[in-house]
Amino acid sequence: MCNEDDANLSRRGLFVTGAAAALTLGGVSFAEAADTANGQTTKVVRGTLPPGSPDFVYLPVEVPRGVAEIRVSYTYERPQVPAGTQGNALDIGIFDERGTALGGEGFRGWSGGARSEFFIRGDEATPGYVAGPVRAGTWHIALGPYTIAPQGLAYTVTVTLTYGKPAPTPKPVYPPERAKGRGRDWYRGDCHLHSWYSDGLRTPDEIAALARAAGLDFVNSSEHNTHAAHGAWADAAGDDLLVLLGEEVTTRNGHVVALGTDPGTFVDWRYRARDNRFGHYARAIRRAGGLVVPAHPHATCVGCNWKFGFGEADAVEVWNGPYTPDDDVSLADWDGTLVAAARSGGRWTPAMGSSDAHRDPDAVGTPQTVVLADDLTREAILDGLRAGRSYVAESSAVSLSFAAYGGRGRRAGIGERLRVDADDPVTVRLEVTGAPGRTARIVTDQGVLHTVALPAEGKGTVEWRTTAAYAAYVRAEVRHPAVVPIPGFPGPLAAFTNPVFLGHPG
Repeated sequence: MCNEDDANLSRRGLFVTGAAAALTLGGVSFAEAADTANGQTTKVVRGTLPPGSPDFVYLPVEVPRGVAEIRVSYTYERPQVPAGTQGNALDIGIFDERGTALGGEGFRGWSGGARSEFFIRGDEATPGYVAGPVRAGTWHIALGPYTIAPQGLAYTVTVTLTYGKPAPTPKPVYPPERAKGRGRDWYRGDCHLHSWYSDGLRTPDEIAALARAAGLDFVNSSEHNTHAAHGAWADAAGDDLLVLLGEEVTTRNGHVVALGTDPGTFVDWRYRARDNRFGHYARAIRRAGGLVVPAHPHATCVGCNWKFGFGEADAVEVWNGPYTPDDDVSLADWDGTLVAAARSGGRWTPAMGSSDAHRDPDAVGTPQTVVLADDLTREAILDGLRAGRSYVAESSAVSLSFAAYGGRGRRAGIGERLRVDADDPVTVRLEVTGAPGRTARIVTDQGVLHTVALPAEGKGTVEWRTTAAYAAYVRAEVRHPAVVPIPGFPGPLAAFTNPVFLGHPG
């Protein structure tokens, strides 16, 4: 049976959830089919969203008892628009009978704009969605009109219920929190990756194989607005690869990677900076054992630019994928935050880099964060990242060693402080391998103060002498030659370090 309904777009359906405004449409009822056994019922809903619609539009679906599977598909019009005008883009997901409350338990999946259909049943679900019982009650299909053309966004949603005995839901198996490490050592990882559980095209097994080929020791699962992949990584992990679990929380005012959270942790994304909800969810990430990492903060895609500030950040992703000008802006912006920490000795935000790889030809591990950790465990890796004991490299071929030395055998490595008096001599030493034809730079709170061309074989040692009075902190960069030589503008990064702070905090 197939019925068609026009969605009711009355503004009386507009409500505020405590975060982003949302619109609830007229509902779809399957109540008359409640006694149907081992059959299917389909209903079709059509409507048009006008420009300026809320971020989320909910279509209620009354699900009767006896349903084994719910299947949803959708289409929408993509009219031509003038250059410089946003066209239509409509995301989709679903919440079960427990409701759509922000941070509630009703979330059952989200695929954004990556899929045109999905299903949920007891034993299985479309990647990005959570398998489990299809219980009776009011479910809500969540539509996310990301951008709307001037003509409006005309859509069609088709809902099919299959009746029968529900399949049992298997208990998820998660990857172990420990791999076979080398004790205290430098471990390489890629903390921002996408599989076919959101908008990527690779399976977890394929990503794991690429991670191993890239010389990585750990990765982090970070699908857009879903934790559904957490139970899919156990077979891909192993003694040689630690798999951390997380999510890329993709809001309309920027993206944040929840890094290394407890298995099964879902972090809501349905708010903007003006809603004053980010701090709540940042704290929820930390309560789940994870790190809060704003991603590509100066990216130019719609909704990608970071608007929440960095007060809740545990680290920040300043290098995302192949190096581009927005990464240079992110690097400079992050560098500008270091002076306050240098002066006070207080909290500072370490920098990271990740590939954000989705599909071929995106390279897993380009770039990668290299962290000094006590072992290859979730706890030790997160401790090292949180402390800033890390540097970022374009590949496993590039290795850095960077430290500052004072009198009486004092030494401070990346992420640490060398406690010396203002006029005490300090020697900064950078050792580089795997960077032929590159240039090494020593950066301080004044800017770039020392530049050296590395030897042709790409291996070299750079030393520079200073004092804490002259340099509040030091960090190192390794750069490629500029693609288009412009005086004062360097080439893309091959690697960079977090800072070493100098002197006593004031």
